[in-house]
Amino acid sequence: MITAAQQLESYLGSFSRLEKQAAWSGLSWWRKLREDAFARFTEVGFPTPHDEDWRFTNVSAIAQTPFQLAGKESGRVSPEDLERWRVPGAACQLVFVNGRFSSELSRTGKLPAGVTASSLAEQFTKDPKVLELHLGRYLDIRRDAFSALNTAFTADGAYVHIPKGVVAGDPIYLLFVSTGNNEPLMTHPRNLIVAEEESQASVVEDYVSLNAGAAFCNTVTELVAGDSSVIAHYMIEREDPQAFNVSTLRIQQGRSANVASHSVLLGGGLVRNNVHPVLAGEGAECLINGLFIGNGRQHLDNYMLVEHASPHCDSRQFYNGILDGRARGVFHGRIVVHKDAQKTDAKQTNRNLLLSDDAQIDTKPQLEIYADDVKCTHGATIGQIEENALFYLRSRGIDEVSARKILLLAFANECLDRMKQDSVRTYLEALMNRHLFQVANSVPVARTDRGEDQGRNWEELG
Repeated sequence: MITAAQQLESYLGSFSRLEKQAAWSGLSWWRKLREDAFARFTEVGFPTPHDEDWRFTNVSAIAQTPFQLAGKESGRVSPEDLERWRVPGAACQLVFVNGRFSSELSRTGKLPAGVTASSLAEQFTKDPKVLELHLGRYLDIRRDAFSALNTAFTADGAYVHIPKGVVAGDPIYLLFVSTGNNEPLMTHPRNLIVAEEESQASVVEDYVSLNAGAAFCNTVTELVAGDSSVIAHYMIEREDPQAFNVSTLRIQQGRSANVASHSVLLGGGLVRNNVHPVLAGEGAECLINGLFIGNGRQHLDNYMLVEHASPHCDSRQFYNGILDGRARGVFHGRIVVHKDAQKTDAKQTNRNLLLSDDAQIDTKPQLEIYADDVKCTHGATIGQIEENALFYLRSRGIDEVSARKILLLAFANECLDRMKQDSVRTYLEALMNRHLFQVANSVPVARTDRGEDQGRNWEELG
């Protein structure tokens, strides 16, 4: 463990070294953005449970661990190591090892004409002017210390550009690999996705670990959806139980833009998933859809902030959680309807299954409405597996593990069913099938002292 002063000194040293090594250190606009971000981080430090947005999550384990910034050569990965994470049908697969792009491990070549999917560091070298238009223009570094930290320590990430009117049918797949090391490593990937007017695309971010060990991945993705664009974004997190993962997805939507954000959180010891869309153009639509499954002592925190800034916009939030062991889940969803956002239609729903007496969920649906002609609803439920349904399946000759898996899959499929039928959904269905079999196989039968099954009905919280 380290003190606050030692922590700040360590981050200052890493920041100074990165500033000298970065290929884009000569760009005045980016240098100023990074310096302002680091100054903000040193001013506020890491958030604490006293901060309202972090009241359910304690990040002291991150703050007190002496993480070192991963270097260019940290971690050795072979193509064979990645075979289990190849997604069939992807237009390309960009691989980042400890936050750095690896051309040797990446696969490209099936992208439509005009579409760019490359390393952010490479784009800084080739054409930084296109990055200046968007990079850092939407993220609020003053509001979130982790976003400020990411901006200060950005070294690489993905750059995806979909030109006007282009339809990218196959998904663009971004794989971020953390490797074990003798010392705790931190990475700060920065991704920029720009979809111009009337374009269509799907982008997948997948975070995995090759070896056990403490690692801190703090990623930020800025997604700019132009007028009448249709974009699907997938976030898959399945890192080692000792890993820390903080991700922020900032979405800027134009007029009549349609964006779907899908999150699937399965791994990590402490995970924070931030999704912040701003429906800035009239008639924009946004779907925020997520599933988180935790066991052991995992802590999975989902923070949603949806801002309706223009009239006639629709948003939907659906998040399902499954928690076993001593796992803890958090759903904190905010819908903010600004004064000019008349005719807003917003809905927020959080449903949770607790599979053990020690599992815990904190859920806080929240509405802030400053317009007077809107339709907004929110609610949350917490419960256990319905024992009557389990008994029904058992009475039909289905063994207990298979019966529990069927019920858990039905619950999880509420999330999967909202995804478009494509190769990503097929891949996630297979992943979920394997993962929930392990969960179902580890859940003990809850019984009373008389040997009878003990169930609990759904409980409305809001």
